[in-house]
Amino acid sequence: MRPPTRIPRQAPNPYDELARLAPPEYDHDVAEASRDRDPLDPAATPARAHDPAGTGPGIASDRDDDPADAWSPPDHRGRSRFGSLSLAVKLTLTLVVGAAFLLLADRAAEMYAREKAADKLQQSLGLATRPDVDIHGFPFLTQVAAKRLDRVDVTVPDVPAGRVSLDEVRATARDIRVEGSLPDSLQGAVVGRLDGDVLLSFDDLGRELGASQVKFTDAGPDTVQIAGSLPVAGHDLRLRAQAHIANEGGRSVATTVDGMRLDIPGVATYRPGKDRAHSGLRLAPETASAIARSKDQARAMLQVPSVVKALGVPEEQVRRALRGEDELARFTGRPGFVQQLMNVNLVDVVAANPQIMKQAGVDPALVDAVLNLRPPELSDRLSLSFELPRTPGDVRLRDIRVEREGIRAELVGSGLEIGGNGGNGENIGNG
Repeated sequence: MRPPTRIPRQAPNPYDELARLAPPEYDHDVAEASRDRDPLDPAATPARAHDPAGTGPGIASDRDDDPADAWSPPDHRGRSRFGSLSLAVKLTLTLVVGAAFLLLADRAAEMYAREKAADKLQQSLGLATRPDVDIHGFPFLTQVAAKRLDRVDVTVPDVPAGRVSLDEVRATARDIRVEGSLPDSLQGAVVGRLDGDVLLSFDDLGRELGASQVKFTDAGPDTVQIAGSLPVAGHDLRLRAQAHIANEGGRSVATTVDGMRLDIPGVATYRPGKDRAHSGLRLAPETASAIARSKDQARAMLQVPSVVKALGVPEEQVRRALRGEDELARFTGRPGFVQQLMNVNLVDVVAANPQIMKQAGVDPALVDAVLNLRPPELSDRLSLSFELPRTPGDVRLRDIRVEREGIRAELVGSGLEIGGNGGNGENIGNG
Protein backbone atom coordinates (compact mmCIF):
# COMPACT_ATOMS: atom_id res chain seq x y z
CA MET A 1 0.00 0.00 0.00
CA ARG A 2 1.34 3.25 -1.15
CA PRO A 3 1.78 5.88 1.44
CA PRO A 4 -0.54 8.84 1.02
CA THR A 5 0.80 11.69 -0.96
CA ARG A 6 1.68 14.59 1.28
CA ILE A 7 0.35 17.85 0.09
CA PRO A 8 2.86 20.51 0.81
CA ARG A 9 1.61 23.06 3.28
CA GLN A 10 1.26 26.53 1.86
CA ALA A 11 2.98 29.36 3.64
CA PRO A 12 0.58 31.65 5.47
CA ASN A 13 -0.31 34.95 3.80
CA PRO A 14 1.22 37.69 5.90
CA TYR A 15 -1.56 40.14 4.88
CA ASP A 16 -4.20 37.87 6.37
CA GLU A 17 -2.36 37.84 9.65
CA LEU A 18 -2.17 41.65 9.61
CA ALA A 19 -5.91 41.82 8.93
CA ARG A 20 -6.69 39.66 11.93
CA LEU A 21 -4.55 41.87 14.14
CA ALA A 22 -6.40 45.11 13.06
CA PRO A 23 -9.04 46.44 15.49
CA PRO A 24 -12.67 46.10 14.50
CA GLU A 25 -14.17 48.94 12.46
CA TYR A 26 -15.85 51.65 14.41
CA ASP A 27 -19.54 51.87 13.58
CA HIS A 28 -20.68 55.46 14.03
CA ASP A 29 -24.39 54.63 13.65
CA VAL A 30 -24.29 51.95 16.37
CA ALA A 31 -22.32 54.23 18.67
CA GLU A 32 -24.78 57.07 18.28
CA ALA A 33 -27.83 54.79 18.80
CA SER A 34 -26.46 53.19 21.95
CA ARG A 35 -25.25 56.39 23.56
CA ASP A 36 -28.64 57.16 25.18
CA ARG A 37 -29.78 53.55 25.90
CA ASP A 38 -29.22 51.28 28.90
CA PRO A 39 -26.44 48.92 28.07
CA LEU A 40 -28.00 46.26 30.41
CA ASP A 41 -31.31 46.20 28.50
CA PRO A 42 -31.13 43.65 25.68
CA ALA A 43 -34.03 45.34 23.98
CA ALA A 44 -32.01 48.51 23.87
CA THR A 45 -29.31 46.84 21.84
CA PRO A 46 -29.56 48.04 18.25
CA ALA A 47 -30.68 45.49 15.79
CA ARG A 48 -27.62 46.14 13.77
CA ALA A 49 -25.51 44.78 16.64
CA HIS A 50 -27.18 41.39 16.14
CA ASP A 51 -27.64 41.76 12.46
CA PRO A 52 -24.74 43.70 10.95
CA ALA A 53 -26.29 43.46 7.54
CA GLY A 54 -29.41 45.26 8.72
CA THR A 55 -31.64 42.57 7.30
CA GLY A 56 -32.76 40.70 10.40
CA PRO A 57 -36.31 39.57 11.00
CA GLY A 58 -38.86 42.31 11.30
CA ILE A 59 -36.37 45.12 10.40
CA ALA A 60 -36.49 46.76 7.01
CA SER A 61 -33.32 47.92 5.32
CA ASP A 62 -33.04 51.74 5.31
CA ARG A 63 -30.56 51.66 2.44
CA ASP A 64 -32.85 49.85 0.09
CA ASP A 65 -36.18 51.45 0.90
CA ASP A 66 -35.47 55.14 1.76
CA PRO A 67 -35.64 57.30 -1.40
CA ALA A 68 -33.49 59.92 0.28
CA ASP A 69 -30.63 57.45 0.42
CA ALA A 70 -30.95 56.50 -3.23
CA TRP A 71 -27.69 56.96 -5.13
CA SER A 72 -27.40 59.73 -7.69
CA PRO A 73 -24.40 60.99 -9.70
CA PRO A 74 -22.59 63.96 -8.12
CA ASP A 75 -23.11 67.48 -9.59
CA HIS A 76 -19.63 68.79 -10.35
CA ARG A 77 -20.84 72.11 -11.92
CA GLY A 78 -21.56 73.74 -8.62
CA ARG A 79 -23.88 76.66 -8.04
CA SER A 80 -24.11 79.59 -10.57
CA ARG A 81 -22.00 82.61 -9.53
CA PHE A 82 -24.64 85.10 -10.65
CA GLY A 83 -27.30 83.09 -8.81
CA SER A 84 -25.27 83.27 -5.63
CA LEU A 85 -25.23 87.11 -5.71
CA SER A 86 -27.59 89.17 -3.65
CA LEU A 87 -30.49 91.06 -5.23
CA ALA A 88 -28.84 94.44 -4.62
CA VAL A 89 -25.68 93.37 -6.38
CA LYS A 90 -27.70 92.02 -9.31
CA LEU A 91 -29.55 95.32 -9.66
CA THR A 92 -26.29 97.27 -9.50
CA LEU A 93 -24.69 95.16 -12.23
CA THR A 94 -27.77 95.56 -14.41
CA LEU A 95 -27.66 99.33 -14.02
CA VAL A 96 -23.95 99.47 -14.82
CA VAL A 97 -24.35 97.40 -17.99
CA GLY A 98 -27.32 99.50 -19.09
CA ALA A 99 -25.43 102.74 -18.46
CA ALA A 100 -22.48 101.42 -20.47
CA PHE A 101 -24.72 100.72 -23.45
CA LEU A 102 -26.33 104.16 -23.18
CA LEU A 103 -22.89 105.82 -23.02
CA LEU A 104 -21.73 103.89 -26.05
CA ALA A 105 -24.81 104.91 -28.00
CA ASP A 106 -24.40 108.56 -26.90
CA ARG A 107 -20.75 108.71 -28.00
CA ALA A 108 -21.52 107.01 -31.32
CA ALA A 109 -24.26 109.54 -32.06
CA GLU A 110 -21.94 112.40 -31.09
CA MET A 111 -19.17 111.17 -33.40
CA TYR A 112 -21.59 110.82 -36.30
CA ALA A 113 -22.96 114.32 -35.69
CA ARG A 114 -19.41 115.72 -35.69
CA GLU A 115 -18.75 114.28 -39.11
CA LYS A 116 -22.02 115.64 -40.48
CA ALA A 117 -21.34 119.08 -38.99
CA ALA A 118 -17.84 119.20 -40.51
CA ASP A 119 -19.24 118.34 -43.94
CA LYS A 120 -21.96 120.99 -43.60
CA LEU A 121 -19.45 123.67 -42.57
CA GLN A 122 -17.11 122.88 -45.44
CA GLN A 123 -19.98 122.92 -47.93
CA SER A 124 -21.77 126.01 -46.61
CA LEU A 125 -18.68 128.20 -46.17
CA GLY A 126 -16.80 126.93 -49.22
CA LEU A 127 -13.75 125.86 -47.23
CA ALA A 128 -10.87 124.28 -49.11
CA THR A 129 -9.94 122.23 -46.04
CA ARG A 130 -12.32 120.15 -43.97
CA PRO A 131 -12.65 121.65 -40.49
CA ASP A 132 -12.19 119.78 -37.25
CA VAL A 133 -15.40 119.86 -35.16
CA ASP A 134 -15.67 118.95 -31.49
CA ILE A 135 -19.12 118.88 -29.84
CA HIS A 136 -19.11 119.38 -26.08
CA GLY A 137 -21.77 118.56 -23.50
CA PHE A 138 -22.98 115.30 -22.01
CA PRO A 139 -25.22 113.57 -22.59
CA PHE A 140 -25.37 114.40 -26.27
CA LEU A 141 -28.71 112.73 -26.92
CA THR A 142 -30.52 115.11 -24.58
CA GLN A 143 -29.14 118.03 -26.62
CA VAL A 144 -30.32 116.27 -29.76
CA ALA A 145 -33.82 116.05 -28.35
CA ALA A 146 -33.79 119.77 -27.48
CA LYS A 147 -32.20 120.74 -30.85
CA ARG A 148 -29.78 123.02 -29.04
CA LEU A 149 -26.08 122.47 -28.48
CA ASP A 150 -24.20 124.01 -25.59
CA ARG A 151 -20.75 124.36 -27.18
CA VAL A 152 -19.00 123.40 -30.40
CA ASP A 153 -15.28 123.96 -31.10
CA VAL A 154 -14.22 124.41 -34.73
CA THR A 155 -10.65 124.54 -36.08
CA VAL A 156 -10.08 125.44 -39.73
CA PRO A 157 -6.50 125.32 -41.13
CA ASP A 158 -5.20 127.34 -44.09
CA VAL A 159 -8.01 129.85 -44.70
CA PRO A 160 -7.45 132.24 -47.66
CA ALA A 161 -7.55 135.91 -46.61
CA GLY A 162 -6.54 138.02 -49.59
CA ARG A 163 -2.86 137.87 -50.53
CA VAL A 164 -2.06 135.69 -47.56
CA SER A 165 -3.58 132.66 -45.87
CA LEU A 166 -4.49 132.43 -42.23
CA ASP A 167 -2.55 129.54 -40.80
CA GLU A 168 -5.38 128.64 -38.45
CA VAL A 169 -8.83 129.84 -37.46
CA ARG A 170 -10.14 128.56 -34.13
CA ALA A 171 -13.63 129.35 -32.93
CA THR A 172 -15.90 128.30 -30.09
CA ALA A 173 -19.61 128.53 -30.79
CA ARG A 174 -22.11 128.59 -27.93
CA ASP A 175 -25.88 128.49 -27.66
CA ILE A 176 -26.37 126.83 -31.04
CA ARG A 177 -29.86 126.27 -32.38
CA VAL A 178 -29.95 123.27 -34.70
CA GLU A 179 -32.02 123.20 -37.87
CA GLY A 180 -33.04 119.69 -38.87
CA SER A 181 -32.71 116.47 -36.94
CA LEU A 182 -29.48 115.37 -35.36
CA PRO A 183 -27.49 113.44 -36.00
CA ASP A 184 -28.48 112.21 -39.48
CA SER A 185 -30.59 115.06 -40.94
CA LEU A 186 -28.55 118.16 -40.04
CA GLN A 187 -29.60 121.06 -42.28
CA GLY A 188 -27.92 124.00 -40.57
CA ALA A 189 -27.45 125.91 -37.36
CA VAL A 190 -27.64 129.41 -35.92
CA VAL A 191 -24.81 130.36 -33.54
CA GLY A 192 -25.83 132.59 -30.67
CA ARG A 193 -22.29 133.60 -29.67
CA LEU A 194 -18.88 133.05 -31.24
CA ASP A 195 -15.37 133.69 -29.96
CA GLY A 196 -11.94 132.47 -31.06
CA ASP A 197 -8.79 133.69 -32.75
CA VAL A 198 -6.98 133.74 -36.08
CA LEU A 199 -3.25 133.36 -36.74
CA LEU A 200 -1.16 134.67 -39.62
CA SER A 201 1.97 132.57 -39.23
CA PHE A 202 5.43 134.06 -39.77
CA ASP A 203 6.64 130.73 -41.11
CA ASP A 204 4.28 130.95 -44.08
CA LEU A 205 4.59 134.67 -44.83
CA GLY A 206 7.71 134.38 -46.97
CA ARG A 207 6.04 131.82 -49.20
CA GLU A 208 2.77 133.72 -49.27
CA LEU A 209 4.39 137.04 -50.26
CA GLY A 210 6.81 135.55 -52.78
CA ALA A 211 9.76 136.54 -50.61
CA SER A 212 11.05 133.20 -49.43
CA GLN A 213 14.40 134.70 -48.39
CA VAL A 214 12.78 137.22 -46.05
CA LYS A 215 12.26 136.49 -42.36
CA PHE A 216 9.58 138.04 -40.17
CA THR A 217 10.06 138.32 -36.41
CA ASP A 218 8.31 139.86 -33.43
CA ALA A 219 9.52 143.42 -32.70
CA GLY A 220 6.78 144.61 -30.35
CA PRO A 221 3.03 144.35 -29.76
CA ASP A 222 2.25 146.01 -33.11
CA THR A 223 5.55 145.81 -35.02
CA VAL A 224 7.10 143.14 -37.21
CA GLN A 225 10.80 143.17 -38.04
CA ILE A 226 11.57 142.24 -41.65
CA ALA A 227 15.05 141.03 -42.63
CA GLY A 228 16.47 138.99 -45.45
CA SER A 229 17.65 139.30 -49.01
CA LEU A 230 16.01 140.47 -52.20
CA PRO A 231 17.30 139.51 -55.68
CA VAL A 232 17.79 142.57 -57.90
CA ALA A 233 19.58 142.59 -61.29
CA GLY A 234 21.41 139.37 -60.51
CA HIS A 235 22.55 140.55 -57.08
CA ASP A 236 21.22 139.67 -53.64
CA LEU A 237 20.46 142.87 -51.77
CA ARG A 238 20.17 142.84 -48.01
CA LEU A 239 16.74 144.00 -46.92
CA ARG A 240 15.70 145.64 -43.64
CA ALA A 241 12.28 147.08 -42.82
CA GLN A 242 9.57 147.33 -40.18
CA ALA A 243 5.88 146.65 -40.60
CA HIS A 244 3.32 148.21 -38.24
CA ILE A 245 -0.11 146.59 -38.01
CA ALA A 246 -3.46 148.09 -37.05
CA ASN A 247 -7.11 147.08 -36.90
CA GLU A 248 -9.07 148.51 -39.81
CA GLY A 249 -12.82 148.55 -39.26
CA GLY A 250 -12.87 145.27 -37.37
CA ARG A 251 -12.73 143.34 -40.62
CA SER A 252 -9.10 143.57 -41.72
CA VAL A 253 -5.53 144.18 -40.59
CA ALA A 254 -3.72 147.12 -42.22
CA THR A 255 0.06 147.30 -42.56
CA THR A 256 2.40 150.29 -42.78
CA VAL A 257 5.95 149.49 -43.89
CA ASP A 258 8.70 151.96 -43.04
CA GLY A 259 12.37 152.06 -42.17
CA MET A 260 13.09 150.17 -45.38
CA ARG A 261 16.71 149.77 -46.36
CA LEU A 262 18.32 147.94 -49.26
CA ASP A 263 22.06 147.33 -49.02
CA ILE A 264 24.21 146.63 -52.05
CA PRO A 265 26.94 144.92 -50.01
CA GLY A 266 30.09 147.05 -49.95
CA VAL A 267 28.72 149.44 -52.58
CA ALA A 268 25.76 151.55 -51.55
CA THR A 269 22.58 151.74 -49.46
CA TYR A 270 19.18 152.64 -50.84
CA ARG A 271 16.42 153.97 -48.59
CA PRO A 272 13.18 154.63 -50.46
CA GLY A 273 10.98 157.49 -49.34
CA LYS A 274 10.16 161.15 -49.78
CA ASP A 275 12.25 162.42 -46.90
CA ARG A 276 15.43 163.36 -48.75
CA ALA A 277 17.36 163.85 -45.55
CA HIS A 278 17.06 160.16 -44.72
CA SER A 279 16.23 158.53 -48.05
CA GLY A 280 18.02 158.11 -51.35
CA LEU A 281 21.08 156.24 -52.60
CA ARG A 282 24.25 156.72 -50.58
CA LEU A 283 27.70 155.20 -50.90
CA ALA A 284 28.85 152.57 -48.48
CA PRO A 285 32.02 153.33 -46.44
CA GLU A 286 34.02 150.84 -48.53
CA THR A 287 33.11 152.51 -51.82
CA ALA A 288 33.60 156.07 -50.49
CA SER A 289 37.07 155.17 -49.18
CA ALA A 290 38.00 153.54 -52.50
CA ILE A 291 36.93 156.68 -54.42
CA ALA A 292 39.02 158.87 -52.07
CA ARG A 293 42.09 156.75 -52.79
CA SER A 294 41.53 156.59 -56.54
CA LYS A 295 42.50 159.79 -58.40
CA ASP A 296 40.46 158.91 -61.47
CA GLN A 297 37.29 158.09 -59.53
CA ALA A 298 37.68 161.14 -57.28
CA ARG A 299 38.20 163.42 -60.27
CA ALA A 300 35.07 161.95 -61.94
CA MET A 301 32.99 162.67 -58.86
CA LEU A 302 34.30 166.22 -58.43
CA GLN A 303 33.45 167.06 -62.04
CA VAL A 304 29.72 166.68 -61.28
CA PRO A 305 28.31 170.04 -60.06
CA SER A 306 25.56 168.37 -58.01
CA VAL A 307 28.16 166.30 -56.13
CA VAL A 308 30.25 169.42 -55.40
CA LYS A 309 27.13 171.18 -54.18
CA ALA A 310 26.20 168.20 -51.98
CA LEU A 311 29.74 168.16 -50.52
CA GLY A 312 29.29 171.71 -49.31
CA VAL A 313 32.82 172.89 -50.17
CA PRO A 314 33.81 176.07 -52.04
CA GLU A 315 33.95 175.64 -55.81
CA GLU A 316 37.35 177.39 -55.97
CA GLN A 317 38.79 174.71 -53.67
CA VAL A 318 37.40 172.00 -55.92
CA ARG A 319 38.85 173.70 -59.02
CA ARG A 320 42.31 173.80 -57.41
CA ALA A 321 42.01 170.10 -56.58
CA LEU A 322 41.25 169.30 -60.19
CA ARG A 323 44.35 171.21 -61.51
CA GLY A 324 46.96 168.83 -60.15
CA GLU A 325 47.31 165.44 -58.52
CA ASP A 326 48.97 166.80 -55.39
CA GLU A 327 46.13 169.22 -54.80
CA LEU A 328 43.62 166.42 -55.48
CA ALA A 329 45.36 164.10 -53.02
CA ARG A 330 45.35 166.82 -50.36
CA PHE A 331 41.67 167.51 -51.00
CA THR A 332 40.48 163.88 -50.91
CA GLY A 333 42.83 162.97 -48.07
CA ARG A 334 41.67 165.65 -45.67
CA PRO A 335 39.69 164.49 -42.61
CA GLY A 336 35.95 164.25 -43.19
CA PHE A 337 36.04 163.86 -46.97
CA VAL A 338 34.90 160.21 -46.90
CA GLN A 339 32.00 161.05 -44.59
CA GLN A 340 31.02 164.00 -46.79
CA LEU A 341 31.03 161.71 -49.82
CA MET A 342 28.84 159.18 -47.99
CA ASN A 343 26.26 161.89 -47.23
CA VAL A 344 25.78 162.72 -50.90
CA ASN A 345 22.41 161.54 -52.23
CA LEU A 346 23.31 159.99 -55.56
CA VAL A 347 19.74 159.67 -56.84
CA ASP A 348 19.83 163.01 -58.66
CA VAL A 349 23.47 162.50 -59.62
CA VAL A 350 22.75 159.19 -61.32
CA ALA A 351 19.69 160.65 -63.04
CA ALA A 352 21.74 163.55 -64.46
CA ASN A 353 24.94 161.55 -65.11
CA PRO A 354 24.13 157.88 -65.80
CA GLN A 355 27.82 157.01 -66.23
CA ILE A 356 28.95 158.52 -62.96
CA MET A 357 28.49 155.27 -61.06
CA LYS A 358 30.43 153.37 -63.68
CA GLN A 359 33.28 155.85 -63.33
CA ALA A 360 33.10 155.32 -59.59
CA GLY A 361 33.45 151.55 -60.11
CA VAL A 362 29.78 150.69 -59.46
CA ASP A 363 27.62 148.66 -61.87
CA PRO A 364 25.18 151.24 -63.30
CA ALA A 365 22.63 148.52 -64.24
CA LEU A 366 22.39 147.48 -60.61
CA VAL A 367 21.98 151.07 -59.44
CA ASP A 368 19.34 151.69 -62.08
CA ALA A 369 17.43 148.53 -61.02
CA VAL A 370 17.55 149.59 -57.38
CA LEU A 371 16.27 153.09 -58.14
CA ASN A 372 13.39 151.57 -60.12
CA LEU A 373 12.17 149.79 -56.98
CA ARG A 374 9.38 152.16 -56.09
CA PRO A 375 8.47 152.47 -52.42
CA PRO A 376 4.80 151.55 -52.94
CA GLU A 377 5.78 148.41 -54.78
CA LEU A 378 8.28 147.41 -52.12
CA SER A 379 5.80 148.10 -49.34
CA ASP A 380 3.15 146.09 -51.13
CA ARG A 381 5.51 143.14 -51.49
CA LEU A 382 6.13 143.21 -47.75
CA SER A 383 2.61 144.06 -46.64
CA LEU A 384 1.16 141.80 -43.97
CA SER A 385 -2.39 143.04 -44.41
CA PHE A 386 -5.25 140.57 -44.53
CA GLU A 387 -9.02 140.75 -44.56
CA LEU A 388 -11.38 138.58 -42.58
CA PRO A 389 -13.29 136.25 -44.92
CA ARG A 390 -16.94 137.07 -45.40
CA THR A 391 -19.27 135.03 -43.23
CA PRO A 392 -23.07 135.01 -42.87
CA GLY A 393 -23.36 136.94 -39.62
CA ASP A 394 -21.61 139.60 -37.58
CA VAL A 395 -18.00 138.39 -37.14
CA ARG A 396 -15.22 140.84 -36.25
CA LEU A 397 -11.57 141.10 -35.26
CA ARG A 398 -10.27 142.71 -32.10
CA ASP A 399 -7.12 142.84 -29.99
CA ILE A 400 -4.73 142.40 -32.92
CA ARG A 401 -1.19 141.76 -31.67
CA VAL A 402 2.20 140.49 -32.79
CA GLU A 403 3.44 137.31 -31.13
CA ARG A 404 6.41 135.05 -31.64
CA GLU A 405 4.43 132.73 -33.95
CA GLY A 406 2.89 135.51 -36.03
CA ILE A 407 0.05 138.01 -36.06
CA ARG A 408 -2.87 136.91 -33.91
CA ALA A 409 -6.29 138.50 -33.53
CA GLU A 410 -9.31 137.64 -31.44
CA LEU A 411 -12.46 136.61 -33.25
CA VAL A 412 -15.91 137.57 -31.93
CA GLY A 413 -19.35 137.32 -33.45
CA SER A 414 -23.03 136.53 -33.06
CA GLY A 415 -25.96 135.46 -35.19
CA LEU A 416 -23.77 133.36 -37.45
CA GLU A 417 -25.93 131.20 -39.73
CA ILE A 418 -24.48 128.00 -41.16
CA GLY A 419 -26.39 126.24 -43.94
CA GLY A 420 -30.14 125.87 -43.72
CA ASN A 421 -32.50 128.48 -45.09
CA GLY A 422 -30.80 131.29 -43.20
CA GLY A 423 -27.29 130.74 -44.52
CA ASN A 424 -26.39 132.68 -47.63
CA GLY A 425 -23.75 130.18 -48.69
CA GLU A 426 -21.10 132.81 -49.30
CA ASN A 427 -17.64 131.47 -49.89
CA ILE A 428 -15.42 132.10 -46.93
CA GLY A 429 -12.38 131.72 -49.14
CA ASN A 430 -13.31 134.53 -51.51
CA GLY A 431 -12.85 137.20 -48.77
